[in-house]
Amino acid sequence: MQSQITNDTQITIYYLNGQTETYTFSQLADPAALEQEVQQEIRRILDKDWWFFHLADQTVCVNRANVSKIELKPAIAQIHGEGVFANAQRVTALNRAHT
Repeated sequence: MQSQITNDTQITIYYLNGQTETYTFSQLADPAALEQEVQQEIRRILDKDWWFFHLADQTVCVNRANVSKIELKPAIAQIHGEGVFANAQRVTALNRAHT
C-alpha cells in the first residue's frame, strides 16, 4: 500500500474583488507518481470551473471565474512545459490601486 506525501501545500486564492483566502492541504501526488502524472493532475484541477475545499466543518466551493490568480507554496517543480516560465524570479510584488 502506497502512502501519500505528508508535506502540506498552501494555496492562496486572489479574487477579482481584491479579497484573498489561504488554505493548506496535503499534496495530491503519490510519492511513486511520475512527474508527468503530477503535472497533469494539477493542470486538470486548475482547469475545472469549480474548486472544492473540504474542511473539517464545511466544504468551500470556489468559482474559478472569480479568481484572478493563485499562489502555491512550496513551489511545484514538476510543472513544466508549454505555458510555464521556468526559473522565474519576482522583481516587484503585485500592486493594486485603491479607489
